[in-house]
Amino acid sequence: MDHTTIAMLVSIVFLCFHLIKSFSSHSKNPSQLPPGPKPLPIFGNIFELGEKPHRSFARLAKIHGPLISLKLGSVTTIVVSSSEVAKEMFLKHDQVLANRTIPDSVRAGNHDKLSMSWLPVSVKWRSLRKIVVVQLFSTQRLDVSQSLRHAKVQQLHEYITECSKKGEPVDIGRAAFTTSLNLLSNTFFSMELANHSSSASQEFKQLMWCIMEEIGRPNYADFFPILGYVDPFGIRRRLAVYFDKLIAVFQEIIRERQKARFTNLSTTNDVLDTLLNLYQENELSMDEINHLLVDIFDAGTDTTASTMEWAMAELVKNPDIMLKARIEIKQALGNDSSLIIQESDIAKLPYLQAIVKETLRLHPPTVFLLPRKAEANVQLYGYLIPKNAQLLVNLWAIGRDPNVWNDPLVFSPERFLASSSCEIDVKGRHFELLPFGAGRRICPGLTLAYRMLNLMLVTLVNSFDWKLEDVTSAKDLDMDEKFGITLQKVKPLQLIPIPKK
Repeated sequence: MDHTTIAMLVSIVFLCFHLIKSFSSHSKNPSQLPPGPKPLPIFGNIFELGEKPHRSFARLAKIHGPLISLKLGSVTTIVVSSSEVAKEMFLKHDQVLANRTIPDSVRAGNHDKLSMSWLPVSVKWRSLRKIVVVQLFSTQRLDVSQSLRHAKVQQLHEYITECSKKGEPVDIGRAAFTTSLNLLSNTFFSMELANHSSSASQEFKQLMWCIMEEIGRPNYADFFPILGYVDPFGIRRRLAVYFDKLIAVFQEIIRERQKARFTNLSTTNDVLDTLLNLYQENELSMDEINHLLVDIFDAGTDTTASTMEWAMAELVKNPDIMLKARIEIKQALGNDSSLIIQESDIAKLPYLQAIVKETLRLHPPTVFLLPRKAEANVQLYGYLIPKNAQLLVNLWAIGRDPNVWNDPLVFSPERFLASSSCEIDVKGRHFELLPFGAGRRICPGLTLAYRMLNLMLVTLVNSFDWKLEDVTSAKDLDMDEKFGITLQKVKPLQLIPIPKK
């Protein structure tokens, strides 16, 4: 019997099994589930996803309500599309919904068993999270490293100044990515992994995007878990290659540091030293260190860069908002555009902070929070969430909910200065704005990300005027996005900096 015949027989058995399972599961109290579109046999609602699932789910929510159920193949998927439902979910059911549905792609290199982002709530997860929260991203540690962030933003300023002298455009996303990458690499390794004038940062950025894209890509092995054995579209294999490339970079740095520590030539006291101390004390394995670094560098570079790109795109489209931000900076800090603003100055700039919040509302760093899994039957918003169901929180839809936001499609930072909204923050306490998540699985690096976004944005706004590289009207600027775990602009934002007079 040849391989083709075997494959056909397996496919027939597989389809029959899922057809029976589909009818069986649909007959069990379907009315208790949240409403949603009628699923097709076997495939369910897979064909409803489209190229941009966040938009497809938002359209379905307008028809069926803020909590909908879908059958994606054999997987019951519940989509949350309103702050009201998200509030109930996180305040009442965070514990039973704290674990992850694991995408098949994330099993590459055992990432799901080593990554803090994907591990179930457990002793190992609590240990990793404590290390990250206390030793890497504590307020005390971030305050101590302020000068480092200042230095990286100074480098960004110098690079843009050189571009302005030459009349060359700046790729905003790439410049922000390089700044974020060097900030993390200096904090962790006391060295820079790229510079603004080399192609290294672009190669690193492409690698990060590939990882985010593969993890976020709709995958039939997630809809029909039996297909995970064959990885039909090669997503897991490609992701394993990307992980290996990234880990190879980290391992080269780690080996050099271990040599220096062995010969007493190391004079650093950075995060890598902390991680290696934990490794020597058997509190962390080398695999856990590798995958922790993958998590942090992946989450801490591409998301920050894409948010900065969206913020500058919105400001170019809305020059009146850019002008208001500059007036605020001038009134608060003086008229010297050559100054690099300190982190402590950000508190004096409520309008600039409102611009960042408004960007995070319209263009969240991740369109869906990482998928949750129901560990038991749960009653949510009056409906049954069955055990083992997958839950997706559609941040893109929540940020554009007309029941919460006036003129939700309009970029208006002023909404965060109104008395009813001025207290809204991004720390998971206000469910209409959850760019970093909420509950026990909230992003531990949110404080660093928020500091960096404000610091980079104020530098770009304060020091330069900007014009588009081509003659396209700013009002017609292409704002189309491509889908991954993060949303990136399809067309990178290229702006020519002009020194302010």
